[in-house]
Amino acid sequence: MSAGSVALVVTEEIAIPSWDLYELSIPCTVFGKPQPDLAEQWYDFRLCSAAYEAGGEAFGMTVRTPYGLDDIVGADTVIVTSVPDACVEEGRPLPDGLAAALRRAYDAGARMVSLCTGAFALADAGLLDGRRATAHWMHTAQLAARYPKVEVDDSVLYVDDGDVLTSAGVSAGLDLCLHLVRRDLGAHVANQLARRMVVPAHRPGGQAQFIDLSVPATDDESLGQVLDWARARLDRPLTVDDLARRAAMSPRTLYRRLQAATGTTPLQWLLNQRLARAQSLLESTAAPIDKIAELSGLGTANNLRHHFLKQVGVSPGDYRRAFGAGVGRG
Repeated sequence: MSAGSVALVVTEEIAIPSWDLYELSIPCTVFGKPQPDLAEQWYDFRLCSAAYEAGGEAFGMTVRTPYGLDDIVGADTVIVTSVPDACVEEGRPLPDGLAAALRRAYDAGARMVSLCTGAFALADAGLLDGRRATAHWMHTAQLAARYPKVEVDDSVLYVDDGDVLTSAGVSAGLDLCLHLVRRDLGAHVANQLARRMVVPAHRPGGQAQFIDLSVPATDDESLGQVLDWARARLDRPLTVDDLARRAAMSPRTLYRRLQAATGTTPLQWLLNQRLARAQSLLESTAAPIDKIAELSGLGTANNLRHHFLKQVGVSPGDYRRAFGAGVGRG
C-alpha cells in the first residue's frame, strides 16, 4: 500500500527558533525516515520553505532546502508548522504567497494538516471556514477572534475533519502524525512506529470529525501498572472496581487520576483499548469477527460492529479489507 507524498511547509524562512526544532523534527521523523520492514512503500517526503532557498540560524545551526511553495502543489498531504510568533501575537501578515499556495494544494486534492499555530495559515487560506479546528491552547482565543468562521476547540489534542486536520501544540503534533500513519497504513504499522519512537501508541477513533486523546506517559507508577495489567487482560470482564482494587485506590480516586492523565474516563479508556486490540487482530489474523470480539473483550460480533462503526467509522470487515493484507475477509 502506497503511503503517498508529504510536503512539510516551514513558515519562518527555515530559521527554527527555540522549541520549534522539536515540532519540526516530529513530521521529519515520522514521514521522512523510510521504514521498509513496516511498509514496502513509505512516504515521499520533502521540506518546503515559505521563502525559497532561504536560510536562518538557530542554536548555531542552519537548515536549508531546495523546495519552495510551488513544490507543495501535487503533494498528497501538506503539513504546515507553526507560523511566526509576530503573525500570531501582533497580527502581522503571513509570508507572501503562503495562503494562495495552500489553497492551490487543497484544490488539487491534498490533505491539509497544521501543527500548533500552523492553523493560522490554514485559516488565512479559508480552509478552516465552517470547520472545527484546534491549536495550542495559548493561541486558540486569538485564532477564534481573528477567524470567526472557524469553530475553535481548545480542549482537544487534535481534530480530524477528513481532508483538513489540526493539532494543538508541541507533542500533540506527534499524536496527529501517528494518527495519519494509522489512517494511511493501519494500526499495526502506526503502533510499531510508536514503539520504535518510544512513545505511547495511537488510540482508536472515527476518521470523520475525529477527536482523540492519546494516553500520555504518567509519573503515577501505580496508575501505569494498573493500565498495563488491564491491557494484558482485555479478553476478560473488567470493571472500574477491578481497576481500582488493583491500583489500591477508591473508584473515585482512580476516575480522577485516570482522567487527569488521559483525558478520558476509565470505561472509555477500556473501550479504546479493546478497539485497539480488535484493530490489531483484524490486521494480523484471519480470525472470524466473533472470535475477535471475544479476544478483545467486546463480547459479541454485533457489539464489536456497533462500537467499531461508531469509533472508527467503518465496519470491521471493511477495515480488514483495507488493512488486513489479505489475512481474511471477515
